Amino acid sequence: MTAVPMAAPVCWVMSDGKAGMENQCLGLAEAVGAHPIIKRIALKTPWRQTTPYLPISLRLALAPESDPLTPPWPDLLITSGRQAVGLSLLIRRLNGGRTFCVHIQNPGVPFSRFDAVILPKHDEKCGPTLITTRGALHRVTPERLADAAARFAPAVAHLPRPRVAVLIGGSNGVYHLTPTVMGDVAEKLSDLARHEGVGLMVTPSRRTGADNEAILRARLAGLPATVWDGTGENPYFGFLGLADAVVVTCDSVSMVSEAASTGKPVYIIELEGGSPKFRRFHEMMYADGIARPFTGVLESWSYTPLDDTARVAAEVLRRMAVWRHRHGIPG
Repeated sequence: MTAVPMAAPVCWVMSDGKAGMENQCLGLAEAVGAHPIIKRIALKTPWRQTTPYLPISLRLALAPESDPLTPPWPDLLITSGRQAVGLSLLIRRLNGGRTFCVHIQNPGVPFSRFDAVILPKHDEKCGPTLITTRGALHRVTPERLADAAARFAPAVAHLPRPRVAVLIGGSNGVYHLTPTVMGDVAEKLSDLARHEGVGLMVTPSRRTGADNEAILRARLAGLPATVWDGTGENPYFGFLGLADAVVVTCDSVSMVSEAASTGKPVYIIELEGGSPKFRRFHEMMYADGIARPFTGVLESWSYTPLDDTARVAAEVLRRMAVWRHRHGIPG
């Protein structure tokens, strides 16, 4: 792994703590070789509602439940989400401009305010500091998958092969996982296990919902399937590492991107709803030969694993080197 080219870099990862945001930031921080300090922030009213447009101060804006933001200020600050935008720019000012600021997702302010803004191509944005990706950044690496696979292999040793990791998300602001759709998906999965001898490794999420999870468990009862019950270590990475193929719901760009980083066949479960942005992303995955719609049939194909995180990390390091030289900051 490439090390950050600084003597003793201080790296902060800052967001409101939502897993999807924080994991993207951590994935990038780890990929540049940093050991990030996690800052989960919360803003008071009115800053919570108006950021990043209302001028902000640490003394007035931070809610009591927020992590403290105090020196030493970071050399590298990686943020995600609107709540972190104003704070990121403020921290750079407090540090005399000596903080390299990277924002993941649309900051809602001119991109030029940041040293780097990272967005997927399907957002269809442009700007001088923009770095585009095909999917979402994440923490999946071959090493992490191998380690997790070794830990979880005994738990799924009874399952036949091929083994399929099934990553179930749920309803969000764009998609709806209805009981009807869940029943159809569960029936297709049970047919694979019953008639094709497939072993299923299933991870629901909090968004799946109790009713949908009950449907899934009922259809897979008595079949060669393991469904995580939410206790103990999350087997998500382990299942990805142990799988011969991955079935994933369409509601999460991050989950699809993580599945696509494995180089294994990826099947996308289409849910009700959608948006032009999501559709562009899925169509790109299909056109690039990475994924196919899930129809209940397993096939085999190969593709170059999606590796946005490593590519973006290399570009961030390159830009940091130029930035340090321009500002006379030792490296």
